[in-house]
Amino acid sequence: MHLSIRKTPAKTILVRSGLPGTDWVINPYNGCPFACMYCYAAQIARWKHPDDVWGSYVDVKTNAPELLSKELTQLQKKSGKKNFGSIFFSSVTDPYNGVEVQYQLTRKCLAVLSDFGYEGEISILTKSLLVTRDIDILKKLENVSVGLTVTSTDDSVSRFLEVSAPPVASRINALAMLRKEGVSTYAFIGPMLPYVVEKKEELETLIDTLKNAGVREIWFEHINLNPAIKDRLFSYLRKTKPSLIPLFEKTRLPSYQKSLDDFIYKMMKERNLRIGGGSIIHHGKSKTFQRT
Repeated sequence: MHLSIRKTPAKTILVRSGLPGTDWVINPYNGCPFACMYCYAAQIARWKHPDDVWGSYVDVKTNAPELLSKELTQLQKKSGKKNFGSIFFSSVTDPYNGVEVQYQLTRKCLAVLSDFGYEGEISILTKSLLVTRDIDILKKLENVSVGLTVTSTDDSVSRFLEVSAPPVASRINALAMLRKEGVSTYAFIGPMLPYVVEKKEELETLIDTLKNAGVREIWFEHINLNPAIKDRLFSYLRKTKPSLIPLFEKTRLPSYQKSLDDFIYKMMKERNLRIGGGSIIHHGKSKTFQRT
């Protein structure tokens, strides 16, 4: 797939968040070349790219670092503090997508936060080993945690829906590297793919693999099948593997969700691991969010 890159200066970069547990979001890019088929951001970003396929474009917010520095200074003048709440990288893009190699906007924004002496919580979620490039800056931040999304231990399984995302093995390696360097880490099993979690032993293997990589906190999320996401995902499944559609339909059943939840809580307790946010993320019941 050809990737279209467009430089688009932002009007603001530190944006108030409507996400639970997150006060601010920073999205250095709009669009994401990883092209995950279950991604909710595909619908959010369409207003700028109504005719473009998700994964085929990235808008680069070239002024993001300078804008962030200006906005932090303005907030400090108003509050007299260097903590304005929690900041999340990123809600509608992967902050370490391939374009970051060239433009380094995520790295530069983290450097701005470090130079500013930001005292609030900073959370990063990615699917890329590239985050380890910035260990030098991460170690300077007062309160930062880095999460890697891992939905399976099998690259062929994850690649089916996470079309151009980095291999799973590299993500697990990234978690281990970050942990070794003293950076706080977490893992995100989201969405929970039914053809993986239906086989309980595979879910156990995934959790044990993450624990062995030094992870002590894991977030879990049931798949979000709102109409827009379902339409895009099922269209892809009909062309590639229609036999999976009934499994995905099943994920919305309360009985399915309760059985899976009970199994996860039991496994996590047995392994003395924390569940991120204190509970498994459901959609349609409360105001929850899907991380990238």
